[in-house]
Amino acid sequence: MHKYELGIILHPHMEEEAIKAEHDLILELIERFGGVVDKIDNWGKRRLAYEIQKVHEGFYCFIYIDAPPEMPALLEERLRIRENLMRFMMIRRDDIV
Repeated sequence: MHKYELGIILHPHMEEEAIKAEHDLILELIERFGGVVDKIDNWGKRRLAYEIQKVHEGFYCFIYIDAPPEMPALLEERLRIRENLMRFMMIRRDDIV
C-alpha cells in the first residue's frame, strides 16, 4: 500500500447537497478500488490561481489515501468523466510515514 494525496476542485455553482454527493461518490470509488481514506481536508470555496472556462472560484478538497499501486489509474479514469469536477490531481506521497 502506498500513500496518495488527491486534490479536487469542484464547480462553484453547485449546491451543498450536490457537493456532498460528489464527495460521497469519490469516496465510494476509492473504497471500491481498495483504497482507505486517512483524512479529508475541505478548504471550501476559494479563488482559483487562474481562470478555468471563465470561472474564477471553486470548492477545494484534499483527500489522503492508503491504496494499492494500481488504484490511481483506475480512479483517474472515473474522475475524468465527472462533469462538476473542474480539476483533480493525485500524487504519491513518499514523505508521509
